Amino acid sequence: MESLILALLIPFAGTTLGSAFVLFMKKDIPQWLMKALLGFASGVMVAASVWSLLIPGMEMAGGSVTSVTLGLFAGFALLFLLDALIPHLHSDGQEEGIHSKLSQTSKLALAVTIHNFPEGMALGVSLAGVMAQNGGMTLAGALALSIGIAIQNIPEGAIVSMPFRAAGNSRRKSFMMGTLSGIVEPIGAMVVLLLASMITGLLPFLLALSAGAMLYVVIEELIPQASPGAHSNIATIGFALGFALMMVLDVVLG
Repeated sequence: MESLILALLIPFAGTTLGSAFVLFMKKDIPQWLMKALLGFASGVMVAASVWSLLIPGMEMAGGSVTSVTLGLFAGFALLFLLDALIPHLHSDGQEEGIHSKLSQTSKLALAVTIHNFPEGMALGVSLAGVMAQNGGMTLAGALALSIGIAIQNIPEGAIVSMPFRAAGNSRRKSFMMGTLSGIVEPIGAMVVLLLASMITGLLPFLLALSAGAMLYVVIEELIPQASPGAHSNIATIGFALGFALMMVLDVVLG
C-alpha cells in the first residue's frame, strides 16, 4: 500500500518542484534551458508511452494489436476533443477552444492541467494492472512510469508558475497556481484505481489510450515549443537524454 501511495504522489512532487522555480528566480527561465527541459520531457513521455504503456498493453492482450491500436487512436481523439472544446492557451500564445473571458495566464494553466489528467490516468491504469496481478505490469514498472512523469512535470510546473509571476502575482500565489495544475494527476489515478475491478478486461485498451493522450501532448505542445528559433539542437539533445533515461528506468526497474 505504501508503494502505491508513493507512486501516486511522485508526479505531483515533480510539478511542485518545477513550480518552486518561481520562488528563487528573478527572471524568466533562460530560453536554452526551457528548450532543454521541454526536449527532455518529450523524450521521457515518448519512451514511457512505448515501454510503460503500449508494450505492456500488447502483452496483456496476448500479442493482439487490435485493442491497443483502437486505444491509441482513442487517446489522440480524446485530447483533440478536449483541445477543441475547453478554452485554453498554448505556451506559444495561440488560443484554442470555445471563447471565454479567462485571462491568458489562466488559459495557459488550464492547458497544462488538461494535459496532466491523462498522465494521471496512465499511472492509475498501470497500478490497476499491478493490483490485478497481470503479468504485463509490475510495481517496479509502475514506479518507473511515475518517476518519468514526475521528471517531465518539472518544466510544466515552471511553465505555469513563471507566467503568473510575470503577470504581477506574488511569488507565493504563482507557486500555488503552478502546484495546483498538477493535482489532477493523483486525482485521475485514484479515479481509475477505484474503478479497477470494473476495467480489468479493458486494461490493454486503456493503457494504449493513455499512451495516445501522452503522445498527443508531445506532438501538439512540447515539441512545437522546443523546436522554433535558436537552441533547437539543445532540445534534440534533451529529447535523446530523456528517452534514454526513461528507457533505462523501465528496463532496469520493470
